[in-house]
Amino acid sequence: MEQRGAQPVTQDKLNLTGSQSGWRQFKDKFVGYGVTFGGTMVLVALLLIFFYLLYVVKPVFDSAQVSQGISISYNDNVQTVYIGSDEQNEIAYRFTSEGKLNFYDLVGKQGVPGALIQSDSIAQGGKVVATAHAMTHQETFAAATDDGYVYLVKPKFSVSYPNDVRTITPKLDFDLAPEGIEISEEGGDIAKLTFGYDDDAMTFAFVDQAGDLQLTKVEGEVNFITEEVEWSSSFAEVSEAPKGIVKMLVTPNQAELFILDDQRQVYLFDIEDADDVRLKQVLEVAEGKAGISDITLLAGASSLLVSSDNGLISQWFEVKDERGRSYQRIRDFDAGFAVKQLSTEFFRKSFAAIGENGEQAIFYTTSHREVLNIKFELNQVTKAGFNVRANSLMLDTTNGATFFIVDNPHPEISWSGLWQKVWYEGYPEAQYIWQSTSATEDFEAKLSLTPLVFGTMKAAFYAMLFAVPIAIAGAVYTAYFMSPKIRGFVKPTVELMEALPTVILGFLAGLWLAPLVEENLPGLVMTIVLLPVTMIVTAFAYHKMPKSWKVYISEDYRELILLPILLFVGWAAFAMSPMVEMWLFDGDSRAYITNELGITFDQRNALVVGVAMGFAVIPTIFSIAEDAVFSVPKHLSNGSLALGATQWQTLTRVVLLTASPGIFSAVMMGLGRAVGETMIVLMATGNTPIMEWSFFEGMRTLAANIAVEMPESAIGSTHYRVLFLAAFVLFIFTFCFNTIAEFVRQRLRERYSSL
Repeated sequence: MEQRGAQPVTQDKLNLTGSQSGWRQFKDKFVGYGVTFGGTMVLVALLLIFFYLLYVVKPVFDSAQVSQGISISYNDNVQTVYIGSDEQNEIAYRFTSEGKLNFYDLVGKQGVPGALIQSDSIAQGGKVVATAHAMTHQETFAAATDDGYVYLVKPKFSVSYPNDVRTITPKLDFDLAPEGIEISEEGGDIAKLTFGYDDDAMTFAFVDQAGDLQLTKVEGEVNFITEEVEWSSSFAEVSEAPKGIVKMLVTPNQAELFILDDQRQVYLFDIEDADDVRLKQVLEVAEGKAGISDITLLAGASSLLVSSDNGLISQWFEVKDERGRSYQRIRDFDAGFAVKQLSTEFFRKSFAAIGENGEQAIFYTTSHREVLNIKFELNQVTKAGFNVRANSLMLDTTNGATFFIVDNPHPEISWSGLWQKVWYEGYPEAQYIWQSTSATEDFEAKLSLTPLVFGTMKAAFYAMLFAVPIAIAGAVYTAYFMSPKIRGFVKPTVELMEALPTVILGFLAGLWLAPLVEENLPGLVMTIVLLPVTMIVTAFAYHKMPKSWKVYISEDYRELILLPILLFVGWAAFAMSPMVEMWLFDGDSRAYITNELGITFDQRNALVVGVAMGFAVIPTIFSIAEDAVFSVPKHLSNGSLALGATQWQTLTRVVLLTASPGIFSAVMMGLGRAVGETMIVLMATGNTPIMEWSFFEGMRTLAANIAVEMPESAIGSTHYRVLFLAAFVLFIFTFCFNTIAEFVRQRLRERYSSL
């Protein structure tokens, strides 16, 4: 019996249905492969970013490399005072105890490699009786003659291009004192000499034949008529100086004189005023019975290095304590061999410890890092000197010199220097500090990432503290309690807030919100307290309102009652702020916080950042959390209500538990957004890398630091690579947050999926 109304299935319909099914399967497979390919490429992109960051960062942790170059033979038996090379490593120079500067060809452009190409005497009269050299970076040498005069010279290297071939020609620069300077009133009564100088003055300290220490201050003044520098000298005797002086050092600012005596003590004199030379401190630098082999000043002349024949090198610099400023022993380095000579770099805080038999160890003081320890077969090493780029090292022996190529581009970095407290020159104690640049070339770079990580966490914490309660509570109310009409307006509006550029939020926070908070701090505090209280009181009043009154309020628009009330309370709180400030804080809440509570108050602080960045994070958390709550199956909530549970019980025991994976993901997504935020923290904080939890002080975050300093960093420099390391740390942070979020979300989903 045929069924009425049934249409016969024809072959054409079967063919059409089959073709549609095949096309659908093709589209499903195509989309599946496309999604898989897209996801795979995302992972590949993340891995490429990860490995590229590692590629850029890795060189800062590499050890130094040294390779031996040519050797130079001497044709004399004269003692070497200083040895070095030009910055191109083409010409070596040697300053001898006879007051001569000898220049040697290192590459064979002007003859045989290692050949003597020029020899000049810097003394223009009399017999040389003493020689000395200034700080390493000054490359200046002095020769004292038996008539009591001192002649100063600098080696210079002029570059020319005859026949398009670069040619470096050495010459002597006598501009400091072309006619010599009289430093001894007794003629040639000079046995040992040291000096320091700057553009306007020179200070010479010398030991006379009787073993007494004499001091000569020379000041220059330009004659406006002849435009020549006229020098005037003042003489003094250092009566408290020890006998048996081994070595002397004068700082470039000519304020301090260090003297090493044969009793293994270092005497420190204040020589800023030649008429009032006084002994400041005696440093007990000896280590047990070990002898002191050398002392030298580190680049910048803020630290004194002392080497011993037991292999230990100690660093001393001034530290402020309850007694004032005094030199203290800060850190030690162990070379592992008897140190014969110390050589410092021109500008960095690196130094080389040289053994008598060719041992070499290179250290960086700030990072407390040994970057090299190697030995070459050399005998009787007496002197060592870096070139200006610190990419070569000359070692002098009794009968010649050896040239070494040094590859040590990033000695400033160590794990302890990046993450632990470091005792920097002049600071009272070890601290976490980020200060990557300065106006001086011999600046001690402070590259601790700890305050940047701390600032990142601080900014994220205050942003989440502000955003999470508002976003989660708003999402729950919007999805569960709010009428569909109002929800259809509120949800798109909040999501539209996410499209607001963060640079605009940062601009408003820095130029409008920060001054507003500073001027109305009591009003802001009252607003934060009163708004939640007002909402609760209003809700309670609505609940107790007579039903006859509620008839006039549409259920669809009851939430709008809160708007005028909250606006009025916020306005009233700020309007009453001056009165409250006058009543409680004598009219100046900022002064009260600073003076009475002892808390630093910055206008652009963590409170401002928390509000501004919280405003940027709220849409992300709200949107995801609202979708999670709204997506809870209705049969779960309806079943709970049908069993007699109240709406609140249904919300807390059914809806929120089911939506908890999505809510947790929303919070973690917001946290990831807060950690990586750049423009708001860049514009709304003082960008000071401090480690204080106070919300009245600012901070510097990893992202903001990269944005500020990357344009000014030299490509390939240590600063440049450390900024990439900061980016790598930020990458790891966000990766960890997302991984934890996914793990917890899956566990919550498994736990509450049975609901």
